[in-house]
Amino acid sequence: MHLVPPERADHRIIDGHLVCDAIAAVGDPGAVRAAAARFSLLAEPGRLALLLALRAVGPMAVSDLAVTTGMRDPAVSQALRLLRSAGAVAGEKDGRIVRYRVVDAELGALLDRARGAATGPVEPAEPAGPPHADARAAAH
Repeated sequence: MHLVPPERADHRIIDGHLVCDAIAAVGDPGAVRAAAARFSLLAEPGRLALLLALRAVGPMAVSDLAVTTGMRDPAVSQALRLLRSAGAVAGEKDGRIVRYRVVDAELGALLDRARGAATGPVEPAEPAGPPHADARAAAH
């Protein structure tokens, strides 16, 4: 139980080795917050649709993205401003046209998985825990 923070040391713990493994898996709270922020970019359907389109075909202009997603131009522009400020996309000017592309590689990998999940066959889920966890839960 060497990873349990002092402020939680007095809590009741059943399986100390699992608690330590879980704390190690969760990792640094700052990194968890950063990952949650990245996931929040994907949590709104319009932004996710924009990102999926950009990831699939590369740089696109606002008006083309609006047609692609069914959003209005101002909504696309607003979403792209947020995505740009988060470092997810960048715009490249070509005369009067700005074409946007996904620049965050980690986010790109998440998008690839999201697109596969949305278009591919559904795989059966793996069991949530070790087999003995079900027996233990049933006993309580």
